[in-house]
Amino acid sequence: MADLSSVATGPDLRWMELAMEQARLALDRDEVPVGAVVVDDSGRHWSDGNRTRKLGQPGAHGEKLAMEAACRDRGDWRLSGCTLYTTLEPCLMCAGMAVLARVDRIVYGAWDKRFGALGSVCDVLDMPGLNHYPQLLGGVMAAESSQLLRGFFRSHRR
Repeated sequence: MADLSSVATGPDLRWMELAMEQARLALDRDEVPVGAVVVDDSGRHWSDGNRTRKLGQPGAHGEKLAMEAACRDRGDWRLSGCTLYTTLEPCLMCAGMAVLARVDRIVYGAWDKRFGALGSVCDVLDMPGLNHYPQLLGGVMAAESSQLLRGFFRSHRR
């Protein structure tokens, strides 16, 4: 399992709050409330939330959309020097994309016991031979993220 030994910093908490804002906006759109922010070393940032229903695309996850926006704006498919903040542990697609894009760090909130690919269900970073292994920090603002997700799924089960 990936090393989660580092501690969230003040900037980590500020960027995670922006990711939470994106999750709340997704909730307002009746999407699964997951938000993401990509931040580069200079402080530029790109954010989005899930849009799978609105776009009719199963891969329209907040993490993927934020990474794509960052790549477009930077004019490079590599996101070296960037941190990905997301309110939920990334799935296989998003974790894989972050590795392929060379994201330096991934900071996430709640663990995803159904689809999490950074330790909960599987761990992409345990794959031998990858050419890039981002630093990882999980559990940042996990309670807030979990509460938002539980509320969404509870209301949709009724």
